[in-house]
Amino acid sequence: GRVGALRDALWEGVRARVPDVARIGDPNRTLANTLTVAFGGAEGETVLIGLDLAGVAASSGSACTSGSLEPSHVLLAMGLGDAVARSVVRLSVGHATTAADIEHALAMLPDVVARARREEAA
Repeated sequence: GRVGALRDALWEGVRARVPDVARIGDPNRTLANTLTVAFGGAEGETVLIGLDLAGVAASSGSACTSGSLEPSHVLLAMGLGDAVARSVVRLSVGHATTAADIEHALAMLPDVVARARREEAA
């Protein structure tokens, strides 16, 4: 459907624009509206703050642990290490999401992730 196509376009765009990014979970067994990615070397919370300032809504970890600073027990149970789990960001699309929204997110993401990686390395 349309939402799944937007999510797939988002993933293709992220993969093309941001180095060292991994998709979390089986792409064939995921919700149509959710893209979960790990940005290696970046703290997920830092990426979220940057996206929020850029007008892009996102969340970290898994849906059941939003607001917690601990790595998601769901992600840890999936076999991700602490550092990877802390780098995870959950991007969602919905019926109100437009192609322009996806383009805006993709335009903001590379700089936001690069800044988060610099902070983490400092």
